[in-house]
This record gives sequence, structure tokens and C-alpha cells, in this order.
Amino acid sequence: MADSTESESRKLLGRLREALAEDSEGQERLDHITHLIADSMATEVCSIYLFRDDETLELCATEGLKAEAVHQTRMRLGEGLVGRVAKSGSVVNSADAPKERGFRYMPETGEEIYSSFLGVPIQRLGDALGVLVVQSRTAREFSEDEVYALEVVAMVLAEMAELGAFIGEGAALSARHQHPVMIRGGVGQEGTAEGHVFLHEPRVVVTNPIADDPHAERERLHEAVDTLRMSVDEMLAGAMTGDTEQVKVLEAYRMFANSKGWMRRMEEDIARGLSAEAAVEKEQSKARARMSQVPDAYLRERLHDLDDLSNRLLRILTGQGKDTGAEMPSDPVLVARNIGPGELLEYGRSLKGIILEEGSVGSHAAIVARALAIPLVINADRIITEALNGDHVLVDGEQGIVHLRPEDSIKTAFRDKIAMQTTAAEKYSSIRELPAITKDGTEIRLSMNAGLMADLPSLESSGANGVGLFRTELQFLIRNQMPKRGELVALYQRVLAAADGQKVVFRTLDIGSDKVLPYMKPQEEPNPAMGWRAIRLGLDKPGVMRMQLQAFIRACAGRPLSVMFPFVAQFDEYRVARALLEKELENEARLGHILPESVEIGAMLETPSLAYAPTQFFESCDFISIGGNDLKQFFFAADRENERVRKRYDSLNVSFLSFIEQIVERCESTNTPVSFCGEDAGRPLEALCFAAMGLRTLSMRPASIGPIKSMLRSINLAEAKSVIDEARNSGTQSVRPAIEEWLRERVGAD
Repeated sequence: MADSTESESRKLLGRLREALAEDSEGQERLDHITHLIADSMATEVCSIYLFRDDETLELCATEGLKAEAVHQTRMRLGEGLVGRVAKSGSVVNSADAPKERGFRYMPETGEEIYSSFLGVPIQRLGDALGVLVVQSRTAREFSEDEVYALEVVAMVLAEMAELGAFIGEGAALSARHQHPVMIRGGVGQEGTAEGHVFLHEPRVVVTNPIADDPHAERERLHEAVDTLRMSVDEMLAGAMTGDTEQVKVLEAYRMFANSKGWMRRMEEDIARGLSAEAAVEKEQSKARARMSQVPDAYLRERLHDLDDLSNRLLRILTGQGKDTGAEMPSDPVLVARNIGPGELLEYGRSLKGIILEEGSVGSHAAIVARALAIPLVINADRIITEALNGDHVLVDGEQGIVHLRPEDSIKTAFRDKIAMQTTAAEKYSSIRELPAITKDGTEIRLSMNAGLMADLPSLESSGANGVGLFRTELQFLIRNQMPKRGELVALYQRVLAAADGQKVVFRTLDIGSDKVLPYMKPQEEPNPAMGWRAIRLGLDKPGVMRMQLQAFIRACAGRPLSVMFPFVAQFDEYRVARALLEKELENEARLGHILPESVEIGAMLETPSLAYAPTQFFESCDFISIGGNDLKQFFFAADRENERVRKRYDSLNVSFLSFIEQIVERCESTNTPVSFCGEDAGRPLEALCFAAMGLRTLSMRPASIGPIKSMLRSINLAEAKSVIDEARNSGTQSVRPAIEEWLRERVGAD
């Protein structure tokens, strides 16, 4: 690239910096900037289009087009050449704009006399802010150097917009990170919370996008990249030698960190007049824009690697980001793109809420959030872009909604909701010691789900009848290596001691599918939820299962033991697993270890096939737990991780309720105790209907026990059953409307 071109670029950026430093309003600054750019690039027109909302671009400043078109000319995303640039995030460079695909003539601007067109996106880290355009009468394609120069200018405009340079009276751009934002996501864990944002990885703010001394900036970049490379080499040296997947990821990191092309592009950006930080961010923005356009999952993952390296490099250059001692607010709501279970547990119960830009209902983070009873919203699109440390935020985990920097009316309504929940919680506390007996004398046992030692205090505070499901996989997921048998024994001993004589049902390791151990080689499966997981993995890798069964037996040391095997699809799987446990009991007796006082061995019924197993299966089970989350997705063939389909199917669908009733009848015929375990057990309407179908034990998160107990104590179960039967006989798809109406009438009558 010619030195003279680089010099001209630096001159333009220097003049831009002077314009931005002037004591003027946002609109005046934008007008001045369009004049400077048109003059520097020797074009008759320079225009800046900015987003008014997610779908609409507005002409906010121009040199060369009609002044009266400013703030009047608008276009939809994808409309015209400007809309095309905004939608694709890529450059449009044409010598004859009117003949280009999608060209739209805007008569109020007077642009019909201009033939050539160059448009570049104004974006920051993939966040589209607008489009920068230059036009001229002469029919010519702009050179690579001119395109590059305009991209550099667009980058600076994006940075200055982030810093609020274009805000003021007659504002061309509304203030970033100041206005209220509502984001709809998915429900990861129910509950409501009010607090202030704490970013897991704070955004790096580039305050000096333009630099005077390219040589000094290049030196800063080289020093920072050297530091980055050393840190990657250290990570690679410290990687577990047997973990080939981890080594592969770090090798990809090292390849990018040593990429000559990446370094050359950043050096060229600096030569144009950008600071080292701005150069890194410019290339990162382009990579992020490409990321959204790449269909190939492997390439997307590699672009994620480059994105992560860019973040690390920016932290080195600026001293911002993680580990800089940012003070956590007293009421923190954690905001992250995604987060591992170990990292989330480090934050612990200090968090009021969690908001993830990615995540899923079955992710490790969701499992831990449920265990800690922290409201969680997943798939909160753009929350990383919108949120800043310290922002006031409301988390509605019941509906999967986030209110960022909420208006007073929203705050008032939300606080009223929390106050009502607090009042209800006081009411539930008053019946904590009372049994869940319906008005017609049917008792329903309400047990709790757990997975961490931190859950166990909820046994007493919630009034639960023991632990109906203790998830043992969390202890495996939060570690970087397989736990030792002695560690598991100690943990299970503490669990039983904390339960203080109340029943605890341990579920054997349920890994695979979405729960992949950090030290286990991931299995590429087309449909992992229906793949090599849970008992299938355990039977194929009996060493791990045997170790866990030994830990259960030794932890009990004379106390009762209850174990259930997850994801059983056929009788033989249960028969082999039960035989394994019985053999371990024999071995432990031979070794002289104290055996459990009694042993119950059960299965989780999570596949429709098991409902039709031979009668001998039900006879051989000491108990059965219906795993509602998985059973529902397989019954309706609707992946519960897929937001498009999972909400289409109702748990109170007559087919599903009739299926539950059939399972209960099969269990009753063999005198096999049966319970329902899952999210639906903790929802009042669903719990009522399951009880009406004959279930007498429900297992749920601790926070749901009070509301469910209160509801059950207020109803006549026989009446509810007749309402459900009438609805089923009418041919309706779901009994929900009928049972809701019946409950409303009862409230009115009371």
C-alpha cells in the first residue's frame, strides 16, 4: 500500500479527531464529518445512514444530497443499495449504481445525477449501527485503497458512536446504553429478580481509536501479540496430555495467534491511522460479521476462536476486562454469552439472577441455576451488546423476559409482582409442616430435586418429603478430571447426613447428550438426546458405574439406600444394571464393609417403550420414577431444546395424560410405587392433573413445593378428576381450559 495513501488516510482521521473534539452537538458533528470525508475522498456526496430501529435506516447527515432529505429519507433493512450493505454487513462498490440489483431511487434526495456508489457498514463487533456512503457523478469503481480508507473511517464512527459523540439536541443518534430495552429469551429457571448487571466478560471500551504515531502503535501491538502467544503456549503446555479435544482447540488458538495474515491486516489498519486497539477491533468486527454468514459449523467455531483471541488481545492492550477487580454489586445479575457449571458455581448463591445470550434448558448452566434456585433467562439475544456493568435490570424467569434499564412504570409493576410472591411465600411457610392432603382426603407426597450440597437446607425450609431425585452428574461436570471414589463417598455421606433420616433417591450418572464431561471425548451424534447417554453409556463403560455404585453403598454405612437408573428403554438394560448393583453389594459384604440397612432399586421411565415393558419389569422394580422432561419430548417427538417446537405441545394434552394414567395403572397392578419427576411436577395445574391421574408422589424444585401444597390442600381431587374425564370425553385436545375454568369457578364460589 502506498505511503502517500496511508498518509492521506491518517490526515483524514486527524481531521476527524479534531471535529469530534469540538464543543458541538451530535448533528453538527455528523454534518462536519460528511463534509470532511467528501472533501478528502474527492467525491461530491458523503452520507451517513443510521438505524432508527432494528429494521429501519434513516439518512442522518449528508454532504451533496438535498439537505431537506435529512431525517426524512428512510428505508427498510435490505431495501436499496444502502439497505443491502446494512443487511449483508459487506461493501457495495458500483460504477453504475442505478443498474445494480436492488437499486432504489429516492427522488427527495436528488441522487439521480450520481453514478458511482460506495457503501460500507458502520458496525462494532458485529453490532450494526448504520451505513457510510460516498457517491460521485463520474462512473467509476472505487479503488481498493479508497474502500479500505472508508472502512477505517466507518470503524472510527462506530467507536465514537459507542462513546456518545453524536448525541445531543436534534440528536442524530440516540444514546447507546442509556435507553430502556426489553429482551425476550427463553425460560431456563423460573423465578423473578431485580438487581444490577455484572458482566462475566466486561466489554472492552476503545477510548482512543485514532493514533498519531503509527510506529509506536505497531510496537504496542507486537508486544501485546507476543504476550498473547506466550499465554496460549502456556495453556497448551498445561493441557491434559490425554485430552486430545482440548489440545486441538488450543492448537487452533495458537494457529490464529501466529497468523501472519491477521497481523498484517492489523498493521495496515495502524498505518491508516488507527490505534492498536481499534485495529484489533476492526478485524474482530469483520470476523463477527462473517460469523453470522457462515453456514458451516466448523468454520463458525474457528471464527469464535479468533473472536476469543481478539478479546484476549484487547484486554492485554487496554488492561480492561476480566481480573481487573471490577466490583461486584450487592445485588448482582450475571450476564454472559454462556458459562460453564464450574464458573457458575464459583459465583454461587450471591447471584440474584442469570442472563445468557446462548444456553439451553438442558445446558450445564441451567442445571446449576436450577440447583441454586437462581432465576435464569436463556437465549437473550443481544444482551452482551446492550448491557453494561452496573445497569439496573429486572429478570422475569417465569416468562423469559429481561428489562434492562427499565422505566419507572415497569419497575413498579415488577416490584408489585415480587411483593405478591413474597406474601405468597409467607403463606406457604405457614403450611410447611402440614401434609399435602386434598379436601377429599387424598395425601400426595411432595419431594424435592437436588444436585448439590447447597440444595439440602431446602429440605427443611420447603417442607419436602425427602429428595426424590439427587442428580449425581453435577459433581462430574464441574471438575476437570474424573472424581475419585473416596471423594464421591465423602460427598454422598454429607448428603445423607444433611437429609437427617429423610429418604434420598440417588440417580446414577446421567451424562451424554447435552451433558458432556470436560474430560470425556465428545461423541459426534446426529441426535444426541436419543444417543449414547445415561444408562447406555454406563453399561458400555461399567467401570465408572461400578465405582459410583460402590460409593453409594459405602456412603450409606448402615442407612437405607435408594438408587435409580436413568433413561432405561428396555427391560434388559434395567436387569443388567440391577445385577451390577447386587454384585457390588456381594463384593462389599465379602470385603467386610457395612452394608445399607435396606436397598431399593428403581428405574426412571423416560421413554414410551418402557411403559410397554413386560410385567416382570414392573415386578422387579422397587419403585419407578416418571422422568417427565424426557418422556414428554419423546412422546410428542418435539426436542425440548428446540424453541420452535417444544412449546407447541401441552403436558395437559389428553393423550399425554391418558398415557400417564396407563403407566400408573401398570404400576398399581404390580404394587410398584410410582412418582413423577420433572419441571411439570412443580406447576400447579399440571401437578393437580397428575394427582388426578393417580400419582401420589411428585418430585420438583424446592421453591415449587409451597405453591403445589397450597393448591392441593384447597381442592377436591375427585371433582378435578371428573372435570378432566369430561374434557377427555368431549374430544378436546387439552384439558387445560376446562381445569382452569373449574378452578376459577371455585375461587369465585369461595
